[in-house]
Amino acid sequence: MGELHTLKLANGWLQVKVPLPFSLRWVNSYVIPEDDGYTLIDPGLRTDEAIAAWEAALTEHEFKWSDVTRILLTHQHPDHYGLAGYVQENSGAPVYMSRKSHAYAQRLWGEDSRFAEELQMLFAEHGMPAELIDAIGHNLSSFVKMVSPQPQVTYIEAGSTIALGGLDWVLIDSPGHASGQLCFYQPERKWMICGDQVLPHITPNVSVVPGEDERPLDLFLTSLKELAGYEVEMAYPGHRDPFGDFSGRIEELISHHGRRLERMAEMLAEEPRTAFDMCEALFGSRLRDNPHNLRFAMAETLAHLYELVQQGRATYSPANSCTSGVYYAATPAQ
Repeated sequence: MGELHTLKLANGWLQVKVPLPFSLRWVNSYVIPEDDGYTLIDPGLRTDEAIAAWEAALTEHEFKWSDVTRILLTHQHPDHYGLAGYVQENSGAPVYMSRKSHAYAQRLWGEDSRFAEELQMLFAEHGMPAELIDAIGHNLSSFVKMVSPQPQVTYIEAGSTIALGGLDWVLIDSPGHASGQLCFYQPERKWMICGDQVLPHITPNVSVVPGEDERPLDLFLTSLKELAGYEVEMAYPGHRDPFGDFSGRIEELISHHGRRLERMAEMLAEEPRTAFDMCEALFGSRLRDNPHNLRFAMAETLAHLYELVQQGRATYSPANSCTSGVYYAATPAQ
């Protein structure tokens, strides 16, 4: 049976730490009591260990899949979305997520998906060696079974409200980490279900995604500044534990990315680099042995380089027969 950690929260919710087979270790699923059963938020990635953990949680806390009356997804990343179809099949409950999130999920795991090839082409253009690109392709394909079966989805959208645990919650568009991600805010209790947009102790990944917005970092930082305007006494994140200093954590995240942009601008002033060169300088060559983490590191490096270009602080030269990829350089001083 999979390792299980569940915690009864002070507000009466159940926090289920659903195990993950990579460095994040677990994703938070929140089980919220309703008059007619339970709402389940972000059930996790479909693995044998995760299913075993859920079966243990059902037994320990004395409820059944049939008691789940609704499944809410903050966003479409597989560690949040993957078990949605499985839980739907076992409970009969509807699955709710935003239209943008669902469209992205279909791009990744629909029958005619070309996402892996598009991402591999992007990384090749930016200097990543072929053997590492192949490993990333295999890693991406391994996720198909971990998000199957696909759920039947009903759409919810930012700007609307939803009843949850006997309270009305406002749905907030929270892009940058994931297109279409929703945060849920309860104004009377000052609670925020924040998905992966604001995480304690770790920084949410911000990636360039082929075919999506080319300024994900700008979207992310703009969203953080908007979220900082909400008065929050307790935040319920997708990873790690619920935390109190929501606005303070947002300030830390904004500062982190500001420092990262400054550091990368300084590195480009020293010498031009491809995105892959920059990725290894920032995150280390050890990621060559971990295609999952390398994919996120490379895509986040691109997000920062794209932002430096948009801010006029860097330029780029297209790849040609004499170079290993697109080269970025600091903008010449005026």
